[in-house]
Amino acid sequence: MSLSYLRSLTASERSPEANRHLAYYLTFVAGAANAGGFLAVQHYTSHMSGIVSAMADHLALGAVTLFMAGGLALASFIAGAAVCALLVNWARRAGLHSEYALPLMLEAGLLLTFGLLGGNLDTFRQLFLPATVLLLCFIMGLQNAMVTKVSRSEIRTTHITGMVTDIGIELGKLFYWNVARGDEATMVRANRGKLRVLSALVALFFVGGLAGAWGFKHAGFIATLPLAALLCVLAMVPVLDDLRARVAAR
Repeated sequence: MSLSYLRSLTASERSPEANRHLAYYLTFVAGAANAGGFLAVQHYTSHMSGIVSAMADHLALGAVTLFMAGGLALASFIAGAAVCALLVNWARRAGLHSEYALPLMLEAGLLLTFGLLGGNLDTFRQLFLPATVLLLCFIMGLQNAMVTKVSRSEIRTTHITGMVTDIGIELGKLFYWNVARGDEATMVRANRGKLRVLSALVALFFVGGLAGAWGFKHAGFIATLPLAALLCVLAMVPVLDDLRARVAAR
C-alpha cells in the first residue's frame, strides 16, 4: 500500500472509492472479531437485533440477570458509537487530518486489550468474561459508527441483515421484466454498482469470520494482533500528518 493510498482511506476529504475500500477492510475485521469473539466468549457481539430479542425472551421468562446482561451489552454498543462521534467531531473542530483515523487507532488498542483480557478468561472467568463481551460490543459500535459517519450512512460494516435486504431489493430490480417500453424514467433498473459493493461486503464479513474463527482456534487470543496491526496501518498516515504539523508549529 502506498502512503497516498493509506492517507486517502481515512482522510477528511472523502471519495466514494475511499469509502468502499475502507469498508472492505473494516468488514473483514468485524467478521473476524465477531466470529473469533464467539469462540472466546460464546457470544456474537455485532448482532444487536439478536441481543434485544434475547432481552425480551429473558424478561418474559423471569431471567432478570440475563436481561440485565443483555442491556449492558446494548449500552456498550451504543457507548462505542457515541465515543466515535465524540472523537470525530472533536478532531474536526480541532482541524485534524485524523478525524476518521482516531477511532481506528482506539479500536486497535481495544482489540489488543481484548487479547490481554482473553488470556485471563480461564483463571478469572467470572470477572473477565462479562468484561470481554462488553468490550467487543463497544468495539463493534465504535467501528460501525465510524464507517456510518465516513460514508454518510450509506455503508455499515456489521449490519449484515440490512446488507442482505438491500441485495434482495437490487436483485428484485435486476430480474424485473419491464414489459412496457415507455418513458425511461419509469423503467425499473437495478443499481449494479451497489449490488457489487454489498455482495463484496457480505463475502468479506464471511471470509473475515472464517479467518477469525481459524485464528482463535489455532492461535488463541494472539489472533487479535494481526487485526490490530491492520487497523494501525489503515490509520497511521493521517495521525503522523497531525504529529508532524504539531511539531512544525512549535
